[in-house]
Amino acid sequence: MTTPMAPRDILVQGTNVGLGYARRRVVGEVTFTVGAGACWWCLGVNGAGKTTLLRALLGVQRPQAGHLWLHASLADRQRVGFVPQRCALNPALSTTVREFVRLGTVGIRQTRRERRAHLVWALARVGLDGMEQRDYWSLSGGQQQRVLVARALIRRPHFLILDEPTTGFDPPTLESFLHCLAVLNREEGVTLCWVTHDVSLAVRYATHLVLLAAQRAVSGSCQEVLTKATLRSIYGVGVDIGQDAAGRATVQIVLPGDPP
Repeated sequence: MTTPMAPRDILVQGTNVGLGYARRRVVGEVTFTVGAGACWWCLGVNGAGKTTLLRALLGVQRPQAGHLWLHASLADRQRVGFVPQRCALNPALSTTVREFVRLGTVGIRQTRRERRAHLVWALARVGLDGMEQRDYWSLSGGQQQRVLVARALIRRPHFLILDEPTTGFDPPTLESFLHCLAVLNREEGVTLCWVTHDVSLAVRYATHLVLLAAQRAVSGSCQEVLTKATLRSIYGVGVDIGQDAAGRATVQIVLPGDPP
């Protein structure tokens, strides 16, 4: 059974981290501290280095500068879960939900009883109880994405990294998926790190943000980062943050010449 992290625990700490390939720097120096139970979102324009930052957190890429520290429970990445944008399996390969989710146990040691208990728990957490015998390819797009999350959860991660997991979702599926992950964060204490292009979603769900653009990086709590000046410096246009009639945060792009 996984011991829950204390809210005061620091899971990941980056100090002046610079990332890139060969002599090309992609992510300028960024400093951040990810505490247990936080919900970090990483935003930025295409090519700003969001995926590169994820690769570093997953241990696939070493920083060119600075220092990236992980809590001892994450050092071997066994307690780090990863949800990609889409499934990389061949659709011609018949795969049950159980078989697919158990792929997430590759590289970790579990008894048969633990494997079974973790499978049942992971499917329950994403709202797919009793569907382990279903053909993965017969599921809807939203259900398939939930199975991807379950595949990451079967490791019982302390830290869950998601790479634009909601691309192409219709509004009801999106809301259901986001609620599922919000519950994981709130009730199970799973620390989340999202990559997305959608500023409005980050405004609604994030506790902390990393904004990336052209070798520049800004990080911190939403209150610190979500300012008009910072958003303009990252996106090159004005961004107004407000609320709709239901009290939900809204984001509006303000182009040059638009009325204030």
